[in-house]
Amino acid sequence: MNTVKKVPRKYIYFFGSFGGILFGYDIGVMTGALPFLQIDWNMHSAFWEGCITSSLMFGAIFGGMLAGHLTDKIGRKRVLSFSALIFIAGSLLSAFAPRNGYIYLSLVRVFLGLSVGMISATVPNYMSEMTPAKSRGRLSGINFTMIALGTLLSYVVDYFLQYLPATFAWRTMLGMAAVPALILFLGSLNLPGSPRYLVRNDRIDEARQVLQLVQPCAQAEKEIQDIQNIKNVEDQSKDQQKLSKMFTGKYRYLVIAGVGVAAFQQFMGVNAIFYYIPLIVAKATGHAAASNLMWPVIEGLILVLSSFIFLAIADKFNRRTLLIFGGTGMGLAFILPVVINTMFSHVNPLITIIFLCIYVGFYGFTWAPLTWVIVGEIFPLAIRGKAAGTASAFNWVGAFAVGLIFPLMTASMSQETVFAIFGVICLLAVAFVIFKVPETKGHTLEEIERRGVRESQK
Repeated sequence: MNTVKKVPRKYIYFFGSFGGILFGYDIGVMTGALPFLQIDWNMHSAFWEGCITSSLMFGAIFGGMLAGHLTDKIGRKRVLSFSALIFIAGSLLSAFAPRNGYIYLSLVRVFLGLSVGMISATVPNYMSEMTPAKSRGRLSGINFTMIALGTLLSYVVDYFLQYLPATFAWRTMLGMAAVPALILFLGSLNLPGSPRYLVRNDRIDEARQVLQLVQPCAQAEKEIQDIQNIKNVEDQSKDQQKLSKMFTGKYRYLVIAGVGVAAFQQFMGVNAIFYYIPLIVAKATGHAAASNLMWPVIEGLILVLSSFIFLAIADKFNRRTLLIFGGTGMGLAFILPVVINTMFSHVNPLITIIFLCIYVGFYGFTWAPLTWVIVGEIFPLAIRGKAAGTASAFNWVGAFAVGLIFPLMTASMSQETVFAIFGVICLLAVAFVIFKVPETKGHTLEEIERRGVRESQK
């Protein structure tokens, strides 16, 4: 019998969610790097702006799908370590891109996106499987706090590096992403395997030892029995072996809910803000984008503060309530600037930016963290890896589409109109939650699975 190395719970939760730092850093770093790329490479093409920015999300689509298979085969912990190594290599290759290497940098960022996609699919799974049901919202929400901190870190780094010559500024911004990736790799080496992966691979004693690291022995034993019972039922069916069965079989109800929430989170337009806020401010005010790097820091601070609000309220309110409230607030924050500009003339152009800050606030304590909490807890054990990978892939499809199309949209219509379109999508997301997403707060992963099977059979 293998003995699980005893590590503190805080260590498990810190490094189990630390992948969010990488995720967040690379979301934010291009915000500051892009204006200096424009200067250094004399880049004035909306196509290449969108291509270089969104190439990471394109790679993340495949990274999420790859993680879906790898986490079930080699385990969540090993995928985190492997992802960190890819991230280190991709960050350094990005920093040494040849001058005017549009294709090179786009391809390297596709490679880097594989790591980001694998991390975004694996961390929610790992965290949800390592936390008790009563505190799963708060502890799983640490993942998003890490994402928010990583985003803010990238914005702060961008701000202080803006005074370097353009070519050194953007290269340093991209290359420094290797530092948190190295920390994740070293920290992940001592993480225990996730208990549900261990049970799926008949390593019961190891799973029991892992659960006893994070909860009382009696509760751990009960959870082991629940996991084994679910596993025995699912082993009698071969449906879970086929990816297509996720959307047509007994798992359909929960898979549609989880994948839908993950997709809507990005189609609601958040990355238009995080990637392009200096350019958005420049277009609104007429000031150069490279001089607007304080705005990303402001957005990052709002994101971090709102993530702390989520940690305080995560297990006090239903998941659906927060998603509906947040989606409504986000939609109105996008639509109201159009209404105000239509009703009044000579409106200060910063009104749109202020409403974008309000949007980020709503997003930061509702859809941003809850998406990954739901992805981590809603999918049945037999397909958890594949389903989480699929949800991550759909999430990155949305991020890729927004990152690529936003510069082209703002080149052909006003920014307020573009944001109003995103506002309508936010309200559609609210409708989806009302009609398609079940409540998961306070239920064990096995209870959620049993209820999902019953709903799919109706």
